[in-house]
Amino acid sequence: MAMDSTTSGTPTIQYHNITDQPVTAIVAVPVSTYQRNQRHCFGNSIPGEFPLSANPSIVLHVLTTCNLDPQDLAKLEATCSFFRQPASFAPDYELSMSELAALDMCQKRAIFKPMTPEERQRFETKAIAGPGHSIAVTSNGVVYSFGSNSSGQLGHGTTEEEWRPRLIRSLQGIRIIQAAAGPGRTMLISDAGEVYAFGKDSFGEVEYGGQGTKTVATPQLVESLKNIFVVQAAIGNFFTAVLSREGRVYTFSWGNDGRLGHQAEPNDVEPHPLLGALENIPVVQIAAGYCYLLALACQPSGMSVYSVGCGLGGKLGHGSRTDEKYPRLIEQFQLLNLQPMVVAAGAWHAAVVGRDGRVCTWGWGRYGCLGHGNEECESVPKVVDALSKVKAVHVATGDYTTFVVSDDGDVYSFGCGESASLGHNAAAADDGQVNRHPNVLSPELVTSLKEVKERVVQISLTNSVYWNAHTFALTESGKLYAFGAGDKGQLGMELVNNQTERGNPEQVDVDLR
Repeated sequence: MAMDSTTSGTPTIQYHNITDQPVTAIVAVPVSTYQRNQRHCFGNSIPGEFPLSANPSIVLHVLTTCNLDPQDLAKLEATCSFFRQPASFAPDYELSMSELAALDMCQKRAIFKPMTPEERQRFETKAIAGPGHSIAVTSNGVVYSFGSNSSGQLGHGTTEEEWRPRLIRSLQGIRIIQAAAGPGRTMLISDAGEVYAFGKDSFGEVEYGGQGTKTVATPQLVESLKNIFVVQAAIGNFFTAVLSREGRVYTFSWGNDGRLGHQAEPNDVEPHPLLGALENIPVVQIAAGYCYLLALACQPSGMSVYSVGCGLGGKLGHGSRTDEKYPRLIEQFQLLNLQPMVVAAGAWHAAVVGRDGRVCTWGWGRYGCLGHGNEECESVPKVVDALSKVKAVHVATGDYTTFVVSDDGDVYSFGCGESASLGHNAAAADDGQVNRHPNVLSPELVTSLKEVKERVVQISLTNSVYWNAHTFALTESGKLYAFGAGDKGQLGMELVNNQTERGNPEQVDVDLR
């Protein structure tokens, strides 16, 4: 394990008295000629050598404390076999010396500091069920895309639909760690903090076609973010937000009346720092919905959630429907004695998972998406009582739809049943009938995912008011299952017999390990 600079165990220096000597006496001492031996990483039998392999912990200590850039670690790995071989250190004995240093570098980011290893794994996005198209990222950083491609949002250099996962070949040599999908556009984030975007060429109002009429069919580096090390992106309606490794939030667009505390044009492609309360509080996760943004922040007193934007339906969680131009703390979590650990923003409602496993929802309750047994709105976070016996670890929200994953891998869903995206109506969905799926007002176990016989760790579902929803379920072994709307190939499989959706989860032909 990497040594910390504050506990490196540096020995106390011992000082000794040295007898004064005349300068001439010192000069008269003959200078010995020493043979210069060439040093190698692994050393050999030549006495006096200091091979790196003899003290790997010292090397790792140097790598993790001298502020190296990712490019520096990559150069070490490329030029010396010592930095490529397994180092046999915790937490992963198969990782090389440079990979361990990179892992240590990641763990020092503000986004990872408050998270346990299990929580970090759940935070890593591997599959995105976007509006009409889908993105899948393997553990090696390779990206596949499939589905609707009218704006080039699949990144293959064409505008043709893809019914099967297809590798984005232009990203060869670039390791992707995060992805975000919005209507007609996609954003990818590399392990070097660089952002690549493709599809409609606007970060703002692309939904209505007023902006972003030009299409970009292959991943292009976002030059305006080149000086910001980005670790997450969130695409909402009319705006895009990114999170830096220092915990700062930046936004693109969202009109010219200061909706995010700054002035911007609808087609603005320059990132603006989110002003207000979060300027000096590190943020570890962001989530975007219809004209609003949620931020999970790390404070000395614990984790907290801030919201900013449109307050319609009470989705900002402050007890009113008032808009907020600057981030405002959601105080209800303190009253509930709940420390938020995961936050999700649906189109019109939001959800949080607490450290103790409780789930809170708030906002517009249409179709039962809040899970409280009715369709009432909630303007402050409210605990979902029906999940009181479930310890949740993950939550995902879409357009009036919510999914919850428990610590034992069970999945619960509630809300709008349209397009079979809840996973409860397999028989009705597979017979070709549409719009015959009842809404679910309280959480129900997704029994169709129990048949997978493997623990589900993450859910992703469409979060857009303009598209029928589809859902991805990711298992702990890296298998991906899909169900819901599939008319554009967004399920990663071709439907037959004029079907437009699939109710039974079916494995997608892509391995995310």
